[in-house]
Amino acid sequence: MNFLAHIFLSGDNDFITIGNFIADGIRGKKYKTYPKDIQIGILLHREIDTFTDAHPIVRQSTKKLHKNYSHYSGVIVDILYDHFLAKNWSNYSNIPLDIYVDDFYNTLNDHFEVLPTRIQKMMPYMIADNWLLNYASIDGIQRVLNGMNNRIKNISNMNEATNELRAHYNEFEEEFTLFFKELMDFTELKKIEITQKL
Repeated sequence: MNFLAHIFLSGDNDFITIGNFIADGIRGKKYKTYPKDIQIGILLHREIDTFTDAHPIVRQSTKKLHKNYSHYSGVIVDILYDHFLAKNWSNYSNIPLDIYVDDFYNTLNDHFEVLPTRIQKMMPYMIADNWLLNYASIDGIQRVLNGMNNRIKNISNMNEATNELRAHYNEFEEEFTLFFKELMDFTELKKIEITQKL
């Protein structure tokens, strides 16, 4: 899953949310240097990624992309699934997406000092271009894919994946909906399990 899903699945605790958001940049046991709730978020992120990568529905989605994008297919599906979460946001949250996203940006600003340097540098771009809100449109997804493709020097052509998104739109959406319900249930149980262990 990509940024929006990880943030949403964290629940209402700001520090668990921050941990989940920064987790990709925290290697091995370095998570232990953070406060407990941030540790929970980091470990939760890892569990979500493991569950997602192995799930048959997600593999069904990546299969539609594999021929053209090879091992980048999983990264692309993460972004496409964030699109469907943003697009169908009112099915999952009573807080409008624009307000939810602004609250998250405020949380990052309020706890800026705890964020890794990489995230601190990324934040101004994320907020200025409002990545999370823009996931709701195909144009927004196109901009995200363009940016990612540029960062890896155009070797993946992932910027073209909106072609597959349009071609298989309903299938991707159905796969996301089925998978995300399972992921929400899994995450709630894992959050309790991780909290009890730490």
